[in-house]
This record gives sequence, structure tokens and C-alpha cells, in this order.
Amino acid sequence: MRLAQIPHPVIPGSFATAPGAMRGGSLVLGFKANWPMRRMLLQMLGVALLLCAAGLWMMNAEMMHPGDKVIRVGVCVVFFFLGMVLLTIRPLRPGTEVCFDPVRRELRVLRTNSQGAVRTILRRRYDSLGAARLTSATVQLFEADGSLLFEVPLSTVQSRSLLRDQLSGSVPLLTSKPLEK
Repeated sequence: MRLAQIPHPVIPGSFATAPGAMRGGSLVLGFKANWPMRRMLLQMLGVALLLCAAGLWMMNAEMMHPGDKVIRVGVCVVFFFLGMVLLTIRPLRPGTEVCFDPVRRELRVLRTNSQGAVRTILRRRYDSLGAARLTSATVQLFEADGSLLFEVPLSTVQSRSLLRDQLSGSVPLLTSKPLEK
């Protein structure tokens, strides 16, 4: 397999690129977990556990020892609750989130730790940013010296237009061609 070097890689799920990483045209690869597939498999396991809990009641109880009936009730209850838990699992929030605040006119980068606590790791006012480039799929924010601060993927065209309206008064907007140094 041959990998070509790309000058400006966009990695879904990543929020930042080191300022010097783009200069050498280095290849940056990112791997992320396939949470939709994991969630679907866990839900299928939850349905299977619920069916097993119901299926245990289909067994012929007259041929069972009285002590086995109590075990069957316990196993049914455990299968039922585990099945319900697996069916109601929500996907994890992304670890890093970029927020553009139109009221305070600032940019915040928030990171969620393993306990679910959100911490602000970067807070910048719009007027302290050097420039911004909005493409159809990403927004690139640059420092005052022209170095890339970070690149964020955009999900919809509507989010691009809202972000353009927010940034247009405070941050110089660049055209889609690369920034000259």
C-alpha cells in the first residue's frame, strides 16, 4: 500500500494540529473508534438478553426442582436489567469540542475527561485571532503571525454560514486558496 503525502490533512474528530506540522507536508493519520457499530452490537446483545429472560419462562416448570425455580427468577431478573442497560447505553460525547460563542465573541475549546467533567483548555477572543478560512467542509483559524492554530470540520453548510456571520466583524476572512508566508 502506498500513502501519498498531503499538504493539509483534515482528520475527523481531531481539533488541533501542531503549528509546525504542516510545513513539511507530513502525513497525519488519525484513528477513532467505530461507536455506531459498537452501540448497535451492544443493543443487539441487550435484545438477546431480554429474549433470554422471556425464554426462561417458557421452560416447563413442573419438571424443575423447587430450588431451580428461585434460580430461574434470579437469572431472569439479571438478564432483564442487563438487557435494559445495554439497550439504553448512549454514545460517549466527543472528547474535544470547539465552541464559537456569539455573545461573548470568543472561541472556547472544551475537553471532556474520563469522568465526564468538562474543562476549558483554550479561550480566545475573536479579535485576538489572526485570520480565518472557511471552506465547504472545514474552518481553519490562524494566529496573528500566520501559523495555523487549528482546523475544525464543519458538519453542514448552515453552520458554515452562521460561523461566517459571527467571525466577519472581528476576524479577517481569507479566501479558499492557501495562506502565503
